[in-house]
Amino acid sequence: MPATTRSTTAPDGARIDYTEHHRSGAGRAVVLLAGFGAPATSWLHQVPALVRADHRVVTADLPGHGTAGPTPDGSTMRGRADHLHALLEHLDLHDAVLVGGSMGGNTIWAHVAAHGTGWLAGIAVADQTPKMVNTDDWPHGFYGYTEANRAGFFADGIPDTGHGTPLWRRGLRLVRLLRAMRGARRTLSPADHVLLDDHGAADWRDTVRAVDVPVLFVAGAESELWPASHADASAALSPHGRAVTIPRAGHAVNMEQPAAFDRALLEFLRGLR
Repeated sequence: MPATTRSTTAPDGARIDYTEHHRSGAGRAVVLLAGFGAPATSWLHQVPALVRADHRVVTADLPGHGTAGPTPDGSTMRGRADHLHALLEHLDLHDAVLVGGSMGGNTIWAHVAAHGTGWLAGIAVADQTPKMVNTDDWPHGFYGYTEANRAGFFADGIPDTGHGTPLWRRGLRLVRLLRAMRGARRTLSPADHVLLDDHGAADWRDTVRAVDVPVLFVAGAESELWPASHADASAALSPHGRAVTIPRAGHAVNMEQPAAFDRALLEFLRGLR
């Protein structure tokens, strides 16, 4: 399985690191985008299955992830969208499928809002609600996050919600998670907090409604961040959406239950034209 790691530079000067995994004659490109602060290696359980299915797999470290350096000052979700677009242009990845975990999922929506879907054949989102603030018309947001406490909610990082299975009770799920998250940053910079606030305040539901490519929404049944109902609710917004909820999985659904996640993702990919 050849794997080549390279870098490119976005128009704003930010460095993007990426690794390509493929076999000769590989088919459609699949770009894997990690969640907030997570490294590209968080997809280590998915890469072999995708390569065996003859996909050209790109694992990306956008700025603020893995080896790509710290989050730049003034980072926003629009900035992340532009970094992602710079990578797609650099690799000339037409007809690609974007797969995003957590904030990586909403980075995809930011990209669609800014750049459209002309480069894309499909989208898969792993345990990320398109709207994190809970409101009367969207009770599928981050636990306890409302308009009333929106300011400063993430001032100390990502709060412990008290939901989901405690880490110490996850057994092999925790082993898989820790293995995949080696290299994740443990402290947040001021730029990280600004990005997290921008991420939390965004509402991508109109983008989901307007998307014109197939979308798979995956939820972890025991997500510690939000109710698993977000996947079905998101799929209901999209004319091309479908949802899967994976049992005995927390927020890091692709790491905790990789076999089930891979089955759902590969079935989705097989269904694309």
